Amino acid sequence: MRHATSLRRTLTAVLATTLLAGGVLLGQTATAEPASAATISCNIDKLRADARKERDRANQLKRLGATTEARKAIARADALERRAKQCADAENNSRPPLWK
Repeated sequence: MRHATSLRRTLTAVLATTLLAGGVLLGQTATAEPASAATISCNIDKLRADARKERDRANQLKRLGATTEARKAIARADALERRAKQCADAENNSRPPLWK
């Protein structure tokens, strides 16, 4: 019978701790800023210009025979273009609708 008392105390303490932690997390999520309200801070024109420079550099490297470096430069250019497209899409989707 003595073991049941300490087990009951332990379970009660664990349950109380869990409830308190859940309440804190719930309170933080209710007051947190939604992800859509974040501002977009990327320069789309600069990203596209950097991608063009990388493509030009890749073409030059390819002409010189450095194919491995050219492939890396092309990969960087693709990544920059993808990032520019993501920024443009995010910017277009973050505008409020016309009917509001």
